[in-house]
Amino acid sequence: MKSISVRRVALFCVFFTAAAPSHAQARTLSPEQITRIDAAAAEWLQETGAPSVSIAVVTDATLAYTHAYGLAQLMPPRPATVTARYAIDSISKEFVAAAVLILAEQRRLSLDDKVARWFPDLGEASNLTLRELLTHTSGLRDYWPQDFVTEEMTHPTTTAAILREWVRRPLDFAPGTDWQYSNTGFVLAGAIVEKASGEPLMRFLTEQIFAPLRMSRVTEDDTAPLGESDASPYTRYGLATIRPAPKEAAGWLFAAAGLAMQPGDLALWDISLIRRSLLQPDSYRTQFEPVVLKDGTRKDYALGLDVEQVNGRLRIGHGGAGSGYLSDHRIWPDDKVAIVVLTNSDWTSPSDLLEQIAYVVVPRSPVEARADTVFSGFQSGSVDRSLFTQGGNFFLTPQVLADLKASLAPLGPARLIELLRESRRGGMITRRWRILCGGHRLEAIERGYPDGKLEQFMVSAASD
Repeated sequence: MKSISVRRVALFCVFFTAAAPSHAQARTLSPEQITRIDAAAAEWLQETGAPSVSIAVVTDATLAYTHAYGLAQLMPPRPATVTARYAIDSISKEFVAAAVLILAEQRRLSLDDKVARWFPDLGEASNLTLRELLTHTSGLRDYWPQDFVTEEMTHPTTTAAILREWVRRPLDFAPGTDWQYSNTGFVLAGAIVEKASGEPLMRFLTEQIFAPLRMSRVTEDDTAPLGESDASPYTRYGLATIRPAPKEAAGWLFAAAGLAMQPGDLALWDISLIRRSLLQPDSYRTQFEPVVLKDGTRKDYALGLDVEQVNGRLRIGHGGAGSGYLSDHRIWPDDKVAIVVLTNSDWTSPSDLLEQIAYVVVPRSPVEARADTVFSGFQSGSVDRSLFTQGGNFFLTPQVLADLKASLAPLGPARLIELLRESRRGGMITRRWRILCGGHRLEAIERGYPDGKLEQFMVSAASD
């Protein structure tokens, strides 16, 4: 297939869009929010050169918006649509973990069962528990740490072959003493789901999860490439032209990374996590509980899920990476918000776009809202002086405000104002903010007192 220049792809990405929603939607986003999301996505495509990106946004635990941008296929050009499926790769792990919890509810297994119950001849691995497999604390060596398709993965394999070749290897550490990402552990967990349920993994997932949640277009991405109506995978080597990405041979993805779906279907899964509508209450408590190592160290990972506290908010989700595809989805359960971003490129960061969409739809904390107010005031050449101390107001002279307006207003509205870190100095709280405006990357150093008054909010070009 003829390669496509990055510039040409960027132009295609801007002008070819599709937005026909595939699920009934309660439109809870304002026209202004939709305009800002669409602008952020178009800008992200231009900056990254990704062929396409497809998103879904959940607000108030309801699918509020789906939209696809760019090209699902480069040659011949085929616009992306919201019904096109993308590989979600490691996001698949969430569904395998949920399958184990469902089997536990059915009393067909427990998380603390040892692997030996189903596979007694796997050496050290037979003494591992399902919980250790699902939390990446097993010590099983990952069979795919590389960011490319290895020579071995160009040849078909089987689950039995992965168990024989990788699971029987010596453990990298004593179970429960460390955290190390392991696709191998989830292949073994998927094999146990098949043993305990008496069904192929995909059939069990469909019957127990996808059908009840009406996730109608989920497919497996393990045995063959996706269909002609789906997104084709692309890669880049360095900054060179974009090329079709190689497909992993059959059998390698399975329970570790074997699913593909449209963003709207993944959003339905996110809604079920917000509403806790599929599993029993105890299962959700277990699913969201961060793992604690034997030395008491807490990790921001539970059962197939990242579980984080971000600026005082619970945020859960997972990313996915495979040949020609990247994906991310994050859920703010307390705010009833979720965002899905899928792309058919493997050199970009869907998380960057996800953060920009979150800036539009996730309710802001008081500290975040104040930073927004100050920055937009600088762009307009005025400021709410009640937010600042006497020293801060001394610094913000008419000349300073005029310079801030002249330099910041042309950049357009902020696409993202994100708190990077917080520390203390001189009796003040210091916060460093990342600010994106158009194609410009800025930073702000805020210093303020515990009573909320600001001593400074200094904006400059980003230093890293």
